Amino acid sequence: MTAPQPQAPPEVVTFGETMAALRAHGPLRLGGSLGLTVAGAESNVAIGLARLGHRVRWAGRVGADELGELVLRTLRAEGVDTGHAATDDAGRPTGLLLTEPRLGTLTRVSYYRSGSAGSALSPADVLPALVAGTRVLHLTGITPALSPSAAEAALAAATAAREAGITVCLDVNHRSRLWTADRARAVLRPLLARTGLLIASEDELPLVLDRPGADEAQAVRSVLAEGVGEVVVKRGARGATAYTADGATDRAARRVDAVDLVGAGDAFVAGYLSALLDGADIPARLHRAVTTAAFAVATRGDWEGLPTQDELDLFDELDGTTIR
Repeated sequence: MTAPQPQAPPEVVTFGETMAALRAHGPLRLGGSLGLTVAGAESNVAIGLARLGHRVRWAGRVGADELGELVLRTLRAEGVDTGHAATDDAGRPTGLLLTEPRLGTLTRVSYYRSGSAGSALSPADVLPALVAGTRVLHLTGITPALSPSAAEAALAAATAAREAGITVCLDVNHRSRLWTADRARAVLRPLLARTGLLIASEDELPLVLDRPGADEAQAVRSVLAEGVGEVVVKRGARGATAYTADGATDRAARRVDAVDLVGAGDAFVAGYLSALLDGADIPARLHRAVTTAAFAVATRGDWEGLPTQDELDLFDELDGTTIR
């Protein structure tokens, strides 16, 4: 009998709160049907990476309820390792969000996550998920905003990863409904000292600065001087810029008919990390990032339209092409 082969370690570990997501087709106050799926910034990135062929692990807490089972089942079906996900035994429910389209691509999101299982995340939930051979720990600024224990988990994981030589990727991903800019800055600054790759939109960059009044050039110089190796600034429809000590690299966004903007930032991160793991240079990383973001923008849902590796070139096909 052949002995089972040891499982390869994950290339990327991430953690946070993944919620059940109810998507309306019109204003919620008018009623109508809702579609049920799951959503969470970190799990969106995990799914994006798994579809691109990478080994990725998601850690977190879900409720001991049917929505928690939906979260875990969905992630497993997408090839994400959930072996370090915990089911809450204290009666806390799986978080919930509702999305409703309002004007064109403008979407309103309502959260029901106070007291959720995900908000009870602690260092004991996430540290065992970091193992030898892991290359990237991906964090967002959403998780530490959930609760003091979740903030402690983020700092503990970033510290452990940095000490183990694992690249820490921090996507600021500010949620003003969860905390103030001042509170975010106080919590994110210690994380920055452990970060190798910082990703932020133009308006989020000040949240990691000691003095938030600096312009972008000053802000980037400050962040690089603090030991961050790479800063990527997302500009939405205007593309993105990657900064290192060697200079700046710009990349325009792909032109696409926008259907749903929710999840585009997570798709961008998945593409960027995927190319980084594949050993691509910065221009190629940005190219893959804007490509995966374009897939997200062109389809409905946070992660449903994300591409597989063999679909990355679809945008290069002529409009109206049928692939047979």
